[in-house]
Amino acid sequence: MNEALTLFELNSLVRELVEVSFDKPYWVVGELSDVSTPAFGGHFYGELVQKDEASDRIVARARITCWARNYNIIRLRFQKEAGETLRKGLQVKLLVKVTFHEQYGYSLNVLDIDSTFTLGDLAKRRREILLQLEKDGILHDNQSLPLPRLLRHIAVISSPTAAGYGDFCHQLEQNDYGFHFDVKLFPAVMQGEQVPESIIAALEAIASPPTPLPWERGGQSRETPSPTGEGWGEADLVVIIRGGGASSDLSDFDSYELAACIAQYPLPVLTGIGHERDETVLDFVAHTRVKTPTAAAAFIIQHQAAEAALLDDLYMRLTRLADDRIYREKQRLERQRTVLPLLFSNFIQGRQSRLQLLAERIQSTARQRLEREPSRSELLRQRLTSSLTRRIEHEKHRLQLMEQRLASLDPRLLLKRGYSITTCRGKVVRSADGLAEGDVLTTSIEHGEIHSTVVSCRRKN
Repeated sequence: MNEALTLFELNSLVRELVEVSFDKPYWVVGELSDVSTPAFGGHFYGELVQKDEASDRIVARARITCWARNYNIIRLRFQKEAGETLRKGLQVKLLVKVTFHEQYGYSLNVLDIDSTFTLGDLAKRRREILLQLEKDGILHDNQSLPLPRLLRHIAVISSPTAAGYGDFCHQLEQNDYGFHFDVKLFPAVMQGEQVPESIIAALEAIASPPTPLPWERGGQSRETPSPTGEGWGEADLVVIIRGGGASSDLSDFDSYELAACIAQYPLPVLTGIGHERDETVLDFVAHTRVKTPTAAAAFIIQHQAAEAALLDDLYMRLTRLADDRIYREKQRLERQRTVLPLLFSNFIQGRQSRLQLLAERIQSTARQRLEREPSRSELLRQRLTSSLTRRIEHEKHRLQLMEQRLASLDPRLLLKRGYSITTCRGKVVRSADGLAEGDVLTTSIEHGEIHSTVVSCRRKN
């Protein structure tokens, strides 16, 4: 049986094997994880991982180190060339030396870094986000919103301690035109991994309904911003400013979720979060982008100045038009004042002539009517007499016809012809119905009456 090795002896063998097998440096690509940023002059420690593109699961990892002397050189050059810091989540291409230590095990010692790779990865990431926004059809949604004519209520998303926020407010307050702006801060984290989540929360707070004040609960709420910064229904514009800070922190703003929120936001969004040569995804989706907080304030002031100049021009045009109209109306009134007496005199004369003509016509018509009345009365009398005569003759003839009809209906004429009329109890007997034995019947004939008693009755169907 072979003699057992101590762990140190085994690790020493591994170290010798690694030093022999990996005697040269290698370029390796991965994502930084668990980065420990050292103080000035300290060593850099972290972890390099590789993730599966489909599942985002870590498929490989290695501990990395960079000694202080080399790290300071790499850090300064990387920040200058890539505008970034060595932070968690960053894709990097490192020149490493494979090492193995008996106590600390396997690690990669960083000798150099390729800044162009990181720049390409950041640009690729930014390009992918923009392509996805365009594919979703929302890339230019916020830019299509109309900018309000008056930008008075400004909602600002920034760090409350940022110097840029103070510069922004100071420039608005000290503008040369004397404009007044109502500025309200919605605090947010402007550096680090929490940037997207924090800005989205601030945007949601601005768009949320205002909180009713205690005396307004139960009734209609006035749109007064609450002291807690929740809701501001009067906001005309949202300004996202960063102010100060390193250019390396701008990649924190390259988030699809944050860009999509701004692209679909119901209010115009103005961004001023970068430097003169820097751009973020937010700059492409915002309604208007400027480089700095002071430039954002200058944009708002110039917008108001342009609107004020337009209003001044409209005021001058309206004043000039009003003066011209007043002058023309005065001239027209003067002409009417001169002409009106003559027109009134002519009108009175015309009316008097018309009244005289009407009076003459009335008199003539009355005379003609009076002259026609006697002949008209005689004609009516003759018509009435003739009509009454004809009506009397007609009625006489009708009475004669009625007398003839009544005479033809006299029962005595029937008796002369041999007919008889039988009655019982004063009623004419037409059938055996209603007769009983012992009833006395009276039969009238032409020359007398016959009385009989009913012995029996027989009815015929």
